[in-house]
Amino acid sequence: MDFESRTVVVTGGASGIGAALARRFAKAGARVCIADHDAAGARAVAGEIGGLGVTCDVTREEAVRSLVDEVRTKLGPVDIFVSNAGVARGQPGHAVSADDDVWTLNWRLHVMAHVYAARALLPEMIARRSGHLVSVASAAGLLNQIGDAAYSATKHAAVSFAESLAISHGDDGIDVSVVCPQYVATPLIGLASGDADDVPGLLTAEEAAAVIVEGVAKKRFLILPHPQVADYAALRARDPEAWIAGMRKLRRRTAAADGSLDAAALYRLV
Repeated sequence: MDFESRTVVVTGGASGIGAALARRFAKAGARVCIADHDAAGARAVAGEIGGLGVTCDVTREEAVRSLVDEVRTKLGPVDIFVSNAGVARGQPGHAVSADDDVWTLNWRLHVMAHVYAARALLPEMIARRSGHLVSVASAAGLLNQIGDAAYSATKHAAVSFAESLAISHGDDGIDVSVVCPQYVATPLIGLASGDADDVPGLLTAEEAAAVIVEGVAKKRFLILPHPQVADYAALRARDPEAWIAGMRKLRRRTAAADGSLDAAALYRLV
């Protein structure tokens, strides 16, 4: 796919992977809208790349529809929509210790925001027989994130929803990609790009974005910035008992080494 003069929307685009994607799409010649609940951050990235910055709470369907309408008016019909906004709150204790508000936020950001984008865009994409929906999920959507059951459950749902879109609408000319990175040095897990220096397996946002944009250009369904995730997923499918045992071992190692089960601790041991 050639991105020249394409209209691309990136949610969660004010920082991290979203901002890196916006910069890379713009460099490839696309017209880019950066959407984020952080209004100042969205405007800053938009100003940097000559794009459109829009304040948007993607957990609200009316806000997503308004975003699509504004982009259509100012930049043209949406060719590529990247549902990238996400959250990682962790859990204070046992697997269901996070309160309902945290579970609901995970569900609305990681699943319903993708649903709202598809609802707003599919009719016109089907009519013109073109369009690309990109869901940024996580390796947790194929595997599991230790210490964050809400994140893992909703990222699995995001992967499943992307599969449903691909199955239902591939024959309508709609391309679908789901992105499943492992650990990326972003504010989401309390890290900056410099934290990735000389750390095997930890990517910068820019490195992840390069892989993602290449995958979108090639219209791949499953995009893995960390290729080793495919091997882990194959083991999980082939021998679930061994997989669970290995994950329990990793959980014990993390707790012993750091006393914490958050992502900023786990990436050091994966």
